[in-house]
Amino acid sequence: MTSDPSCLFCNIIARKHPSHIIYEDDIATVFEDTNPQAPIHVLIVPKKHIRDIHSITRADREIIGHLFFVAKTISLQKQISSSGYRLIINNGPGAGQSIFHIHLHLMSGRPFSWPPG
Repeated sequence: MTSDPSCLFCNIIARKHPSHIIYEDDIATVFEDTNPQAPIHVLIVPKKHIRDIHSITRADREIIGHLFFVAKTISLQKQISSSGYRLIINNGPGAGQSIFHIHLHLMSGRPFSWPPG
């Protein structure tokens, strides 16, 4: 998998930066958000460095689909699959993306409003 040595998430995946990792497989790593916006707030991150949605290639389709499968796995692990959870991808600075390594936010444990943000 490709990585970017200046990317915080790549450094978390490589264990060069501390984080509370709760799940890992050969494609993705999941860790707790350091600034949680809900009682459950984890980040689902591909091990391959993909900057944003517009950087996804045809070859990345399986990786991106896998992130959603991991979200399902975490929802079962945390016993929130029945009560519900929100998945968010921020794409670009105007949408709130601050780390330019594509990732899913999985949040649960409080009511969410609509529209978000």
